[in-house]
Amino acid sequence: METTPDPFLSERAFHDLQARQRSATFAERPGALAVDESAYLDHETWIRPALARLGEVRGLRVLDYGCGHGMAAVVLARRGARVTAFDLSAGYLSEAGRRAAVNGVRLDLVQADGQRLPFADAVFDRVWGNAVLHHLDINLAGRELFRVLRPGGVAVFCEPWGLNPLLSWARRRLPYRGKQRTRDEEPLRLRQVRTLEHIFPEVELRGYQLLSMVRRVLRPGRLTAALERCDTVLLRRLPRLQRFCRYVVLTLRR
Repeated sequence: METTPDPFLSERAFHDLQARQRSATFAERPGALAVDESAYLDHETWIRPALARLGEVRGLRVLDYGCGHGMAAVVLARRGARVTAFDLSAGYLSEAGRRAAVNGVRLDLVQADGQRLPFADAVFDRVWGNAVLHHLDINLAGRELFRVLRPGGVAVFCEPWGLNPLLSWARRRLPYRGKQRTRDEEPLRLRQVRTLEHIFPEVELRGYQLLSMVRRVLRPGRLTAALERCDTVLLRRLPRLQRFCRYVVLTLRR
C-alpha cells in the first residue's frame, strides 16, 4: 500500500536539499554570505515596509520564525535586537550560522517546527516571518505564535496571497525563476486570516504587487517602476484591490 509522505519530513527534506545546493556556492565564494542591508530590504517591494512595522527593535527579544537563509536575522541583530532564529531545516540553520559569523553578529539558532515551538510562554517582543505561514496549519501555528509573544507584542509576516484567479493559474502553469515549492504549501486565503482573527485581538492585512507582480518575470526597469507607482495610487484609493495582490503583509498584535 502506498503511503502519503509526512508533510513535516517532506518539507524538511526539500529545504535541506536547497541548503546543500547553496552551500557549494558559499564554499567557492564565502563573501556571498555578507548581507547588503539595502539590497535585502529592496529585493521585494514588501520587505522594507514590513520590517518597519516591527518598530524599534534595539534591546528587544525578536524571533525570526522560519529563518531560512538568515538574512533578516542578521539585519535585525545589526539593529540591536537579541535574535533567536529557528528553522525546520538543519541545512538552513547551518547557513544562517555561517552568515551570522561573516557579518559579525550573534544569533541563537534552534531547529524547530513552527507548529510546536520549544520556547516558554510570552518570551518574545517581536516575531518576524517571510513566506513561512503558508506552509503550516494556521490554527496550530497561530496559537503557538500567540503563546510565545509577550502582551503588547507584534508579529509581522510576509506571505503569498491566493485570491487572484489569474495569478493562481500562472503559479500552476507558467515557468518562472524561483518557482520551486513544496507539495503541501498553498498561498494564504481569507479563511486563514479569519483563523488568525479568532486568535489575535488585532490583525491587519496589506497587499503588495498588484500590477507590479510582473516583477516576477521581468527584470526591474522603467516599466516595473511605473507599475509600482500605479500600485501605490490604486491600493491607497481602492483598498479592496488588495485581494488581487501577489503578496500580503500580516501584522498581528497581542
